[in-house]
Amino acid sequence: MEKIIEMKNLKKYFPMKKKTVLKAVDNVTMDIYKGEILSLVGESGSGKTTLGRTISRLYKKTNGEILYNGKPVEDYTLKDFTKEIQMIFQDPQASLNPRMTVGDIVAEGIDIHKLASSKQERMEKVYSLLELVGLNREHASRFPHEFSGGQRQRIGIARALAVNPSVLVCDEPISALDVSIQAQVVNLLKDLQKERNLTMLFIAHDLSMVKYISDRVAVMYRGKVVELGTPHAVYGDPVHSYTKSLISAVPIADPDYKKTETIDMDESYLRSPIGNVTEINEVPSEPELTEYRPGHFVETAFLREKNLI
Repeated sequence: MEKIIEMKNLKKYFPMKKKTVLKAVDNVTMDIYKGEILSLVGESGSGKTTLGRTISRLYKKTNGEILYNGKPVEDYTLKDFTKEIQMIFQDPQASLNPRMTVGDIVAEGIDIHKLASSKQERMEKVYSLLELVGLNREHASRFPHEFSGGQRQRIGIARALAVNPSVLVCDEPISALDVSIQAQVVNLLKDLQKERNLTMLFIAHDLSMVKYISDRVAVMYRGKVVELGTPHAVYGDPVHSYTKSLISAVPIADPDYKKTETIDMDESYLRSPIGNVTEINEVPSEPELTEYRPGHFVETAFLREKNLI
């Protein structure tokens, strides 16, 4: 498969007090293939959103490389790059300008990149995008506060699609929505991925939804990717203890079901998920993923600790 995004030893650190840094993304090496949906899962504070925003160049990376279509992202102007990679934000109400109509919000990218030659063509593109995400053209004259959460998220998706991007970074786009609306938005994203051959980085903590939508799943813990593989491999036969603990926390709608496997949460690699604070001059570890089974990668340090390699 063709690689569209490559991350090589990617780091994003945030400075803190007393010469310490928060390692929000710590030495991540991972590829995203063209046309796939790669889901990124983990607890709050594990670095998922920071990784998505760093790939989108909303955050400036601390170190490492990000390649888009084989070229460093720095070789692209920010305007050209953001046309190719768009982001859908977690909170649609906060990401939509309350003073702008929906039509102007969706058309903002069209205006910036000069994708319409007339006002009529501009509005026709807006109407087409609104209908594509399940809204009506009459909605273009309304303001964001007049819509429900699910409708606002659809507006955010329409805005992201307005410049015809190749990659969508979806930052927990369903976490604030009702269950029935979540299913509608996820089905919409899957349909768009097939129709437009979009590549998606789908960031979420709802493991049941991730299993449904994903081609591959990456498990992130304390800024590092600790397991990567197909949903069948990661869910059906997880290797890393952190992955097992995440899956064991998924509720099962069966009052007679009793979980028999217990996860040792006191092991050294299952510490607080909130960040990784270290001295600035500390020599960073060099974690890497090892192909434990065909197409199923696990953190090398963990495999060594458990004498699995």
